[in-house]
Amino acid sequence: MSNEIIFLLSFVVFIFFILALDLGLLHKKSDKISLKQAGLMSFFVVCLALGFYFLLTSYGHLLHGIDSLEKLQNVITKHRHPVKIIPGDLESSIALYNQNLGLEYITGYLVEYALSVDNIFVIVLVFSAFGVAQRNYHRVLFWGILGAIIMRFIFIFIGAALIAKFSWIMYVFGGFLVFTGIKMFWSRNEEEEIDPQNHPVVRFANKYFKVHNAFVGNKFFVKIDGIKKMTPLFLVLIIIEFTDLIFAVDSIPAIFSVTKDPYIVFFSNIFAIIGLRSMFFLLAGIIDKFRFLKVGLAALLTFIGLKMLLHHYLDDLGFTTTHSLIVIVSILGLSIFTSLLFPEDKKEKKHKIEINEDNVE
Repeated sequence: MSNEIIFLLSFVVFIFFILALDLGLLHKKSDKISLKQAGLMSFFVVCLALGFYFLLTSYGHLLHGIDSLEKLQNVITKHRHPVKIIPGDLESSIALYNQNLGLEYITGYLVEYALSVDNIFVIVLVFSAFGVAQRNYHRVLFWGILGAIIMRFIFIFIGAALIAKFSWIMYVFGGFLVFTGIKMFWSRNEEEEIDPQNHPVVRFANKYFKVHNAFVGNKFFVKIDGIKKMTPLFLVLIIIEFTDLIFAVDSIPAIFSVTKDPYIVFFSNIFAIIGLRSMFFLLAGIIDKFRFLKVGLAALLTFIGLKMLLHHYLDDLGFTTTHSLIVIVSILGLSIFTSLLFPEDKKEKKHKIEINEDNVE
């Protein structure tokens, strides 16, 4: 069994252990999660992600079983790492490689974690539109995250295979991200709405499956008159999965702009995803305070897209992963800082609500 498979299986077992701990020990009852619980869980998950960063900076070379300068050079060439080996010095070359690997991982993690915030906007809308009880949020998000891990695994390794075989796909990804970033900027002030009755998932389920017309506690399925039916809670779960699928189309190409190593993409992606549930409970009530966050995310996607389109020129200029990390942190920090410094005027917000109500009438 190869080092990559052993490393990957160990990582997956560890992640499932964390999820089992969350579901079984930390949340035995389906009651409302407090802000304190969400904060502690968020802190715990971020610490795990940072711990994995230090693991990679010390032992990252073990991922691909690097034990010689020749093997190191092959891995660097294959995954296009911006690292130059030191001739005749394996130990120093591995140290440089591990440092870069950790940097690629933490940069990808920040990108995915930032883009997850936009996902939270939609999840809040879905829960609100379908009238999901707060005590059931945790259950839906837990199984939603589990499904997201499986989908991301498939997406990432298929994407890596395509990039390795067709290098021009990077330009397609780059163009798509620039388009998405510009589109997000122009639609930043539009009010998103979800119609529970006419949602594509609901229409599809009603057409091909038996669907119960009311929530039954925290159950996804219920037996009525001997017939097993889906509950609205299961439909909400499917919609959450569908939403993550859409967001993965943006986030996965974005991380491939940071690193071409599919394992690093997967690790950074999954750590961000398992932090999504706790981040949801932490930000759900205050997310509307970050009025310029959409602008920041739009700028982030546009920057990453341009980086993918112009990567050859940037490489010649000496633009490294460290520079990418600085730009990404600056964009996110500026959008959060300006949101707090210039909060939305209450009169302006009230005016927007009145306009929306007039449109409904």
